Parts: sequence; C-alpha cells; structure tokens
Amino acid sequence: MSVVDYEPMYGGARYDPEPAGGQVTSFVLYEGPERTTEVAAAGPGTRLRPGTYRFALPDVPPGRYWATVIFTPGNGVQPVKDQSVRLDLPLGLGLVTSPEAVADDLGVPLPLTSAQRDDLTTAIRRAQADVEGYLGRSLVPRVVTRTAVTPCWRSDEDLTDPEAWPFEVDDDWRVSAYRGRGDGTYDVDLLVGLNGAAEGPVVRYVTAHAAESERNRPGGIGAQGRRVSSVSAEGQSISYDSAPSAGQAGGPPTIDTLSRLKRRLWQPLATPPRPPWPYSSTRYRRR
Repeated sequence: MSVVDYEPMYGGARYDPEPAGGQVTSFVLYEGPERTTEVAAAGPGTRLRPGTYRFALPDVPPGRYWATVIFTPGNGVQPVKDQSVRLDLPLGLGLVTSPEAVADDLGVPLPLTSAQRDDLTTAIRRAQADVEGYLGRSLVPRVVTRTAVTPCWRSDEDLTDPEAWPFEVDDDWRVSAYRGRGDGTYDVDLLVGLNGAAEGPVVRYVTAHAAESERNRPGGIGAQGRRVSSVSAEGQSISYDSAPSAGQAGGPPTIDTLSRLKRRLWQPLATPPRPPWPYSSTRYRRR
C-alpha cells in the first residue's frame, strides 16, 4: 500500500476545501497519460492538515502512473477535476526522487526493467549520501511520538500548527498527526528533521547527480560515451560536443545551492555571573 498526500489547487493557489464545506472525493490512478486504463482508486481523502489530504492506494506494480483527483471547493460549488497529478510508485522507500525521474534525465524509455530500476535506485542512494555528507543531516525525517501532551491552544483551533504544542526541538519539525486521549491531552506524532523529498533543490540535485554518475559509469544505464561532432580526414582529429558545466544553464546544479539547508548549530550564549540573592535585583532562574 502507498500513502499519497494531495494538496488541492483552485484558482491558481493552494486551497483547503473543507472549511467551505467542500471535500476531496476521489483519487483514480491510470496506466498512461491518456487516462483510459484505470489501475486503482481511493477516496474520499482524509484531511491530514489544512490544505493536505491523504489517500491510501492499494499495491500496484512499480512504475509511473497518472491520476485524476476530483474535489468540491465548497458547499454548492461544482466539482473540480485535477489531471495534473503524476506519480512514480512505490513511495515511502526513503528516496527523495524516483528511478523514473533519473531515467528521464538519461533519456531512457519507460517502463524500466527490474535490473534498471535496481541500478538507478543505487545511484539515487549514493547521491543522497553525498548530499547528507555535505549538509551534515539526513534527508529523511524521523517520526517522534509524544504522549499525554496538553496543547497551548484550545482544541477548536488549528492543532496542526507547530506553535500549538509545547515542544522544543533543535531541528526542523512539523505535526504529522495527533490523537485525543479523552482527558484533554493528546498523543502527537512529529516529523523531525529535513524532509528532502519536499525540497525542490534537493530533488533536482539528487536527480541530476544520480543521472550523471550513471551516465559516466562504465556499462551504466544511458552510458553512451562522448558525442562526436566532427571527424577530420582519415580520422586524424576528432571534435566532441561540449556539455554545459555544473552551475551553468542546462547543466547540473552545484552542491552549494543546498547550503541554506545546512543544520545550524545552536548553543546558549555565555552570561555574566549574577550577584547572589538578595544582593541582585531579581532572582536568577536557570532555564
């Protein structure tokens, strides 16, 4: 089973239909972009947080699929059909990109064979390891559960907002889910750490890095060698097509484009000693 999170778009902006009385009703998966052969369906979507709805799809063979999502923006409004969704399944493997996305960069036709998928998955994991080494942090968040927590806000307010909970985490984090215990407290699931799959620059870099490494690997998928542009008489000299270097338009991105995602180290600032009470103006409380 694959879990898919969908964010509705309406009027050119991300939109949450539930407050207006709407609903995300169905998610239908198709085999090709023509959307004629239905593979699987699910619905209605479960509201995970404002603007995000979750569907649980049955197991399907690995590959690329196209989807149609139907939702009603509000009470009494005509349903909207969204046909912009494309998925590379399966999800939830700890990869920020997919073998199909790398194959697109390599110009390899789909569908992939099992051997091609395995080789491209290995290239993706190697590229992710390089990014993690540069950033000093994992690209896959971890789930942390806190039990019997009292929210800072009333229960009728938005409890998916991180500010609603009395947590102090020295990393990026967001609320994944929460469950009431019946006594005013909650069990809260947190996603702690960098979610690389949701960061466009990370996805772009890992995809390009994996494609280039596979293209340059002897016997790799899509490895065709350098392209010859011209050969002189009797083969005395050969000219090759030049490719854009990293960082140029059309070339792969450089890893320093991800520098803003480096984890910032935090440490308390040293404070001067205070006179003991009652000689100081206020009591000193250690936080």
